[in-house]
Amino acid sequence: MLTDTEYEAMTTQTLEAKTHRVAAFEKLKCKECGAEYELQAKHVCDVCFGPVEVAYDYDFLRQTVTRETIAAGPNSIWRYRPFLPVATDNPIDVGTGMTPLVEAQRLGRRLGLKKLYIKNDAVNMPTLSFKDRVVSVALTRARELGFSTVSCASTGNLANSTAAIAAHAGLDCCVFIPADLEAGKVLGTLIYNPTVMAVKGNYDQVNRLCSEVANTHGWGFVNINLRPYYSEGSKTLGFEVAEQLGWQLPDHIVAPLASGSLFTKIYKGFQEFIKVGLVDDKHVRFSGAQAEGCSPIAQAYREGRDFITPVKPNTIAKSIAIGNPADGVYALDIAQKTNGNIESVNDREIVEGIKLLAETEGIFTETAGGTTIAVLKKLVEAGKIDPEETTVAYITGNGLKTQEAVQGEIGEPLTIEPKLDAFERALERSRTLERLEWQQVLV
Repeated sequence: MLTDTEYEAMTTQTLEAKTHRVAAFEKLKCKECGAEYELQAKHVCDVCFGPVEVAYDYDFLRQTVTRETIAAGPNSIWRYRPFLPVATDNPIDVGTGMTPLVEAQRLGRRLGLKKLYIKNDAVNMPTLSFKDRVVSVALTRARELGFSTVSCASTGNLANSTAAIAAHAGLDCCVFIPADLEAGKVLGTLIYNPTVMAVKGNYDQVNRLCSEVANTHGWGFVNINLRPYYSEGSKTLGFEVAEQLGWQLPDHIVAPLASGSLFTKIYKGFQEFIKVGLVDDKHVRFSGAQAEGCSPIAQAYREGRDFITPVKPNTIAKSIAIGNPADGVYALDIAQKTNGNIESVNDREIVEGIKLLAETEGIFTETAGGTTIAVLKKLVEAGKIDPEETTVAYITGNGLKTQEAVQGEIGEPLTIEPKLDAFERALERSRTLERLEWQQVLV
């Protein structure tokens, strides 16, 4: 007969084994010194103050996950649940993920690329940006850790996602944004009825305030104390591209850089699929896109530095305007070691990038996507992307959120009387203007 102590030990081992069968995430580990921590709400190492991230048992994943088990899963990010830091069988699933990978033939011809794809998170659910991925993971983990109030520091998209998914999950929500945010993003948060704090300052100032609030109120901040779990959601952008390319990796990716987290997690996602044997090992080049008005990572890349100097943001691309990027040095390292690039473009080029993607592929992206397309064009023109490479450009948000950026840049409707001759005259004027515009382009 077992003693109480022996029975308790056996029960604990049984529960741990049961959890291990459904969850491969084991611990938090510092990216700098390697110190290890329990799976708690923690984002900074006690030893060296470096960032911590989730570590997994890849042997377990190799033995339990196949292409078939993934394909049999839900049509959302949760088909990759074994690679995500949640233990529950009932994650918060609002249909996030499995967004289109568009073969961009018309844009490719315009740029001179034969194998160009657009990963289009401008149509992601529920709030039309890639942030729905990270928030779905973060709030699922927040619920597991016992948080009832969730929050974030945001340049817009993250506030939208946190408010929407918190509403779906029945969690209290308070989000913090810069006071000068685009109207579409403010409305897109308020509609879910969270508490919204509009802070008179830039994102970095908002983030500092949120760190203080997290420490004093004990809330679950998705991109602060829950950041190790939250950031893992971005890996699904790597997983999906590999699966959608027929379980192959691309040759080159171009993605926007804000904090640098998205960039590093796409890389981690590719590496995890290689480790567990889901795709063949392949060298993928990683190139990052920034706006000139907030380009600390691009500046460091150009100058050959291994450190980031913070800057004060001044650009229309507010969703990627983070002057002191938390994962900047890691994004820099990935671009360098993969023989990629990090480039920046000005606000005019960003607007042209938005228009170019829209008129060639019918995708209306926000300013972050305009930055990505403009950098893609710039890299092609500089001979830094091989026309034969399978290249994927990541579009992370919807243009309806940043309409101000293109107002006055896309013409006006032709107002006519309800008469056929009025239509004919307007049509002829329109065609004449188009011919003149093409002549200017050719010159």
